Amino acid sequence: MTPTRKTRGMTEHLEVIDDPRTGKNIRHTLKDIVLLSVCGVIAGNESWDEIEEYGIWKEQWLKKFLELPNGVPSHDTLRRVFTRIKPEQLEIMFREWTKELYLNHKDPEQKSLIAIDGKTLRRSHDRYHNQSAAHLVSAWLSDHSLVLGQVKTDEKSNEITAIPELLEALEIQDSVITIDAMGCQSTIATLIKKKNADYILAVKDNQKQIHEQLKWFFDDIQLPSDVDTGLVNHETTFTKDHGRIERRDYLISSEIDWMAKELEGFPDVKSIGMSRCRRTVGNKTSVEKRYYITSLDPDCELFMKAVRSHWGIENKVHWVLDMVFREDESRMRTGHLATNMSVLRRIAMNVVRRDATSKKSLKLRRKIAFMRDDYLEQLLFSPDPIT
Repeated sequence: MTPTRKTRGMTEHLEVIDDPRTGKNIRHTLKDIVLLSVCGVIAGNESWDEIEEYGIWKEQWLKKFLELPNGVPSHDTLRRVFTRIKPEQLEIMFREWTKELYLNHKDPEQKSLIAIDGKTLRRSHDRYHNQSAAHLVSAWLSDHSLVLGQVKTDEKSNEITAIPELLEALEIQDSVITIDAMGCQSTIATLIKKKNADYILAVKDNQKQIHEQLKWFFDDIQLPSDVDTGLVNHETTFTKDHGRIERRDYLISSEIDWMAKELEGFPDVKSIGMSRCRRTVGNKTSVEKRYYITSLDPDCELFMKAVRSHWGIENKVHWVLDMVFREDESRMRTGHLATNMSVLRRIAMNVVRRDATSKKSLKLRRKIAFMRDDYLEQLLFSPDPIT
């Protein structure tokens, strides 16, 4: 697709970040500090000491787009600045930069699929200062493999308040938003519709009456007879791998008038759905069922695609952050370090995934970005994904 918007570089978006330093003895620009750190994390560095050494090694190349009037900032300087940068401002920069990557290549004829989910930075807690681990709620654009943004909360239970804050900050029109049961709230559904998007919300016992009615309805469905009568639409997938066989059934129905009372408060509910996974490993078989309400028409193919892509945020974001970027091992906790470094990791993950045709692992791409300056330069500054 030919880009229809002019893309601004990451540098132009840094203007939203206030420099936390005061006084005359400022030897390094904020732009140099942030972009050096972004490059360092992309190239596989996980501490401020490593980023400093990376900067010293790559100083001549970095001077192509950084000023570095007094050489490379020390690890103490990097750490001190990121301790004090307001995470909200760094997150705004991240969202605005990512938004341009997304909108510049969005297909106007297709609904985007955006998954919302939370992740705890497990080692960011500090018992001595009575500081709990930071919990982040992120938005994942599955069809472009981009993290669109994140919002920090102090506790997992605060996702209910963080999700609306994140949705307000994103451009989600003409998208389908998928959220797990924590976000199955009428206020969240109302906000999504207000922003001209659709929702698929998982339902569990936090919406007890709806959950019970959905279980009663779908557990009574007979296949294929109820498909033939038009009561439900149905799709099935089969996978077989390493001795494990999985059959996944997806059912969606627009027959919802009978539960109007339970759905009261949720705007524009058009369908109810269920996913059922029957997994066989050896002689053992397990069945897992999940239930949903949605503002979509009963398009089972779209429902199936959205439900399956939702779990990409676990496999392609949370797992990658822990296994490739070692996020769960990080013990950064002073000031805003944990949250700000989490933003840098997500920027780095988005940048590395701009190599759209590479079959190499993200870990190997980071190593290549360290070894080849031209490759990292393409990833950072090309207006289009590398193809």
